[in-house]
Amino acid sequence: MISIIDYFEDKAKRYPNNPLIWEKVNGVYHSTTYQESLNLVRTYAAGLMSMGLQKGDRVSLLSEGRRDWLIAELAILYTGAVNVPLSTKLEEANDLLFRIQHSDSKLVIVSAFHVEKIRKIEAQLPRLEKVILLGDTEDQQAEELLWQDIYQKGEKLLSESPATLQERRSTILPEDIANISYTSGTTADPKGIMLSHRNYTANVEQAFSYIDIPSHYRTLVVLPWDHAFAHTAALYAFMYHGASLAAVQAGKTANETLKNFANNILEVQPHVLMSVPALAKNFKKNIEKGVKAKGTIAWLLFKTAMTHAYWYNGTGNDKGKGLRKLTQPLGRLFDKILFSNVRKGLGGNLQFFIGGGALLDIELQKFFYALGVPMYQGYGLSEAAPIISANTPTYHKMGSSGKVVHNLAIRICGEEGQDLPLGVSGEIVVKGENVMLGYWKNEAATAEAIKDGWLFTGDLGYLDQENYLYVLGRFKSLLISHDGEKYSPEGIEEAIIDHCSLIDQIVLYNNQSPYTVALAVTAVDKIKALLKQHPQSNEDEKVDFFLNQIQQELAQFKKGGKLQDMFPQRWLPVSLAIVPEPFTETNKMLNSTMKIVRRVIEDTYNKDIEYLFTPVGKEIMNDQNKQIIKKYLEETGK
Repeated sequence: MISIIDYFEDKAKRYPNNPLIWEKVNGVYHSTTYQESLNLVRTYAAGLMSMGLQKGDRVSLLSEGRRDWLIAELAILYTGAVNVPLSTKLEEANDLLFRIQHSDSKLVIVSAFHVEKIRKIEAQLPRLEKVILLGDTEDQQAEELLWQDIYQKGEKLLSESPATLQERRSTILPEDIANISYTSGTTADPKGIMLSHRNYTANVEQAFSYIDIPSHYRTLVVLPWDHAFAHTAALYAFMYHGASLAAVQAGKTANETLKNFANNILEVQPHVLMSVPALAKNFKKNIEKGVKAKGTIAWLLFKTAMTHAYWYNGTGNDKGKGLRKLTQPLGRLFDKILFSNVRKGLGGNLQFFIGGGALLDIELQKFFYALGVPMYQGYGLSEAAPIISANTPTYHKMGSSGKVVHNLAIRICGEEGQDLPLGVSGEIVVKGENVMLGYWKNEAATAEAIKDGWLFTGDLGYLDQENYLYVLGRFKSLLISHDGEKYSPEGIEEAIIDHCSLIDQIVLYNNQSPYTVALAVTAVDKIKALLKQHPQSNEDEKVDFFLNQIQQELAQFKKGGKLQDMFPQRWLPVSLAIVPEPFTETNKMLNSTMKIVRRVIEDTYNKDIEYLFTPVGKEIMNDQNKQIIKKYLEETGK
């Protein structure tokens, strides 16, 4: 058993001159080596100690991804203190205030882009002793310190009392808390997940069960660094064999950062990228847009090549087997004239994506596999630090969440806690060194989640004969029919969004009801375009036409439709309510990882759901839907 500090020092000893972190400075990417990083960490740790930071104290870290994010976390851990990583998407009014208060953070380290959030709530944080600015800012307040100030304090302590830091470092144990990572908390107060040093180092070891990341590999970390997936799978996993990571050039807004990412990927030329479903869909959309821009012939050739690749690849584990092997030369030709050019747009070195988010559409997986840059899907959750299973280049099966990692016990349990056989779905339950210590100052929630060392994930899934895990959705967010049968809604919702162009977001509902209903957000930008193509004489006709088009798109999944065999008919929505606003983080209907928060949506639209079970509400052409579409028409200028 080793701590993160043991782990980091070992990597600095093994790979002292390897670049660890790449960051863009004055328009050019510069690297900091493992040894240079360790020197920085020790000096900053000494600086934090000179300010009175004690072992076990909490420090909140709020910043976009950058070199000093990692240096700051490691410096905090080097003192024996606890890092509380905070999402930059959080707003100060409630979200940040609760986390900093609840963790009893003594210090806040914050970047210039987000310091104003802290200033607005600082008066409500009596335990907060100091705000430290990560990087320069033109409006430094009198009581604030610069990150460089901490470095200078560290130099002074190391010169005057060199043994002080080493004495503190020697007290760090693998079972000490490293992070308090807060859940989204959109349905109740957020829970602070206590992850120990050993939780992380164990999970990194588990991550390499079926994969290797050579020392020359680079990754460009586009996901927020506080995110459990990026934190372990990138920041710490890439240290395992001395590989390196690069920070996306931060912008003043999220959109500006995403634009920078498109350029940075060409500059860094990463070998591996972390991805989530939303990012994967955006990649796919841009790739297809680029091919279409080259003309009809190029697009038809691309579609032909993709059709062949889908067939040839199968589910990955049976790629090129049987008669498919005979067409390998054709696949090589398509790759040379088409797919290799697409890969250049992803930097040219990209070997594969590592996908997070258990319900990545299999069509997306097939798409990237066809291009020659597979998206290897994995599954995990923050309470498990977070990796539980993963597809890898050696072992993968599209549609699954991969093989369960080594040194992790797993069970599939029924509602009564009984073990279920292979192929039968139930709650995913795991036990291993990566399982969290518990929830900070929340014994009741800890007792509910961890029983006899087993973590009850709340996710629904099953194992096949080859130990591949299939994750189906939330165990506690199921559709439940009137006869007690259960079904996870996420797959249906994803498919509707992918195949129904007029629906942007959708949530299914069935709580022992006579049939399934849905709440949908329509694609406002598509309304205007659709009505331009099919002009109607008056407003009522426009409304009826649009609702009829939605109904036709949904009919693809019903009997007689081209997608009729995708899902059991009983779980498809019989009635649908158009809701007046999108599901967003602002209205608490999405959490910080962009996942639907069902309880909030169901509570908000409770009356609408009841209306859908009435004879009038059951029809899509009901007055309520018509009024909302009329409002949309007014907003889009008809």
